[in-house]
Amino acid sequence: MVFGFPKKPLAIISLVIIFSTIIFIKPAQSSDINLSEFCPSFAKNIDQECSKLGYTACHQALKNCEKYYQQKNSEYQTEINSLTKKEKNLKNQIYYLSTKIKNLNYQIYNSNIVIKDLSLQIKNAQSSIDNTNKEIDKTKRELTNILRLRYEEDKKSPIEIFLSEDSLSGFFNDLMALQSLNLKTKDLLANILDLKTNLENQKESMSNEKENLESIVLERTLQMKESQSLKQEQEYILKTTKGREALYQEYLKEIEEKSAKIRAKLFELAGDVKAPTFSEAIELANLVSTQVKIRPAFLLAVLSQESRIGQNVGKCYVTNRKTGGGIYSNGNPAPRIMNPTRDLPIFLSLMSKLGYSFSKKPVSCWIKNYYKGKPYGWGGAMGPAQFIPSTWKLYEDKIKSYTGKSVADPWDIKDSFLAAALYLHDLGAKTTQGEFRAASRYYGGSVAYAKEVSTRAWCIQQFIERGIMSQNCQKLIF
Repeated sequence: MVFGFPKKPLAIISLVIIFSTIIFIKPAQSSDINLSEFCPSFAKNIDQECSKLGYTACHQALKNCEKYYQQKNSEYQTEINSLTKKEKNLKNQIYYLSTKIKNLNYQIYNSNIVIKDLSLQIKNAQSSIDNTNKEIDKTKRELTNILRLRYEEDKKSPIEIFLSEDSLSGFFNDLMALQSLNLKTKDLLANILDLKTNLENQKESMSNEKENLESIVLERTLQMKESQSLKQEQEYILKTTKGREALYQEYLKEIEEKSAKIRAKLFELAGDVKAPTFSEAIELANLVSTQVKIRPAFLLAVLSQESRIGQNVGKCYVTNRKTGGGIYSNGNPAPRIMNPTRDLPIFLSLMSKLGYSFSKKPVSCWIKNYYKGKPYGWGGAMGPAQFIPSTWKLYEDKIKSYTGKSVADPWDIKDSFLAAALYLHDLGAKTTQGEFRAASRYYGGSVAYAKEVSTRAWCIQQFIERGIMSQNCQKLIF
């Protein structure tokens, strides 16, 4: 079931909201206002602008500008993420091209070595072919001489041959020697010709291999030049991309600074509220969550459990500076309000620094508890977050570092929200399970308290996400 407030109060609230929107909010949301022009100037002189506008219009302008800068932040972050992804891809491409160029260089280097070696082998083969040609020419000349001698012998008549020799055996010996020399010369010529053919075949094979390698080297050289050109182009794009990313980082830094100023001013305005409305409490919890990483719904659940988000900060008053005793809000005596040794001195010192009358600031009363007939425990918790003085002292400096105030005030709504957020964060409220343990430790280890807080947190989270709240949740929260 959606919000079930009584009809008349709801109608009155609605009219108030509509009226305030017409009077105050409309100027800040007017379509005539260009937020891209208005917000930078507004953020530069927030205090002066707010003094001119007044509280309500200033508050609305702050919210509008905060929303505008959140949108710009998202846009710039998206652009930076896109550029980062592009940069990564470019770096990968450049690495790939560098590796490719390196490999091509290595292949070209090795091929050139082989080409050089083949050139030497071809030169040696040509030298051998030249020498072989000389041997062939020499053998041809010898063979020609032998053939000429044989031809001359063939022209002689038998009587001439017989008369020119001392004996018949000498004639036959010369004839056989000439024939034998002729055969040997023929065999030698054939071998030399075979050698020449082999050498020429080797030379041709090496020349072909050399030409192929030269063609490959030329192709790889062209590939390398193309890769180098592409790499240079990618490096230029990468340089440009880095420049754009740096520019967007500057933009992002600028809007984050302005957003921080706007959030700080919203936080400052929140301090003027004693007990915020539920919508104001959600807004303040969201602001605190940007400073301290804690879920807004969980923070509100704890504050709702502790003080109904500032509506019930205690009904007792310390009147005795020595014992810590005092009175209830109805004037009746109230025992054990403040631990006299642990908390009372800190409480009195804090009241003095804040300029408050210690006897007029409400604190929590003692919850009557006894063990074996003896009372135990104390009251004395302060403000919306219900910190006892000794615990508050532990967080004073941290709170001041966020707010810039000289003294942290436990009754100040923003100081109390910050204190609770910091304490819960330190207790481990970073996950759902961590939230349960932190809530339990916030109230002295009570599991029942943690369960109650978890239920409230669920109700508030539903409202934040869906804008509705069941009757059971309304009864619990309000």
